[in-house]
Amino acid sequence: MNFLSTFLLVCLISTTLCVPIIELPAESVDNSIDDDDDDVQLLWCSGWRVAGEANNLSPWNKIPENCVDYVQDYMLSRSYEIDMDIVCDEAMEFAKSVVVGDDGLDVWVFDVDETLLSNLPYYGQHGYGSELFDNIQFDKWVLEGVAQAIKPSLKLYKEVQRLGFKIFLLTGRTENKREITINNLIMAGFENWDRLILRGEEDHGKTAVAFKSEKRKAIMDEGFRIIGNSGDQWSDLIGSHVSMRSFKLSNPMYFIS
Repeated sequence: MNFLSTFLLVCLISTTLCVPIIELPAESVDNSIDDDDDDVQLLWCSGWRVAGEANNLSPWNKIPENCVDYVQDYMLSRSYEIDMDIVCDEAMEFAKSVVVGDDGLDVWVFDVDETLLSNLPYYGQHGYGSELFDNIQFDKWVLEGVAQAIKPSLKLYKEVQRLGFKIFLLTGRTENKREITINNLIMAGFENWDRLILRGEEDHGKTAVAFKSEKRKAIMDEGFRIIGNSGDQWSDLIGSHVSMRSFKLSNPMYFIS
């Protein structure tokens, strides 16, 4: 067989056998994304919430306008409840793994708002975080003293208490709200904590990170060991003198630095 015959035979075999495994339709595929599509908006808002929970967002003072419905649906859904359950269950498993000392110096720190007590009725009347925060209106809500317990946190609270931890409540609420905060907590089922630490006059103007770091330092300077810390804001958990383990609870409605 001469060279030309061999060449033609190879070409014929290649053409016959080299058939694509998957044949795509001849028409072009449109991979563009329509930003007005409801599914895309839902995905974007979900991604925004996850970025916030991971502390990857720059400081913000209200939720994106296009995510109001998403945040409302999330906060009122079983999804929010499940997210809270998972974090609190993980915290309980960690607490059970700790050998609590006999010296009474092992502490679990809890934030109050959106950690132990839910302010969802207030935020539901104010756009689920789509309005700029109004401290006067929020204070009026706080003074009603009717915030309900976040059930997974109440379960965790009672468990760490049963395990022998000291319970310290560290909140950004001001000292003049001590009495209503105590009454509200007891009404919601939280009892027999060891300390309730609020902002005093000397703490005015401090960021939450600075305020809570200073208070944790003071606790540790007394010889206490902060084993666990539960909060809905990263500013509850980060800074200096942090706990052995921290547990971030879901809250896409507002950000506190």
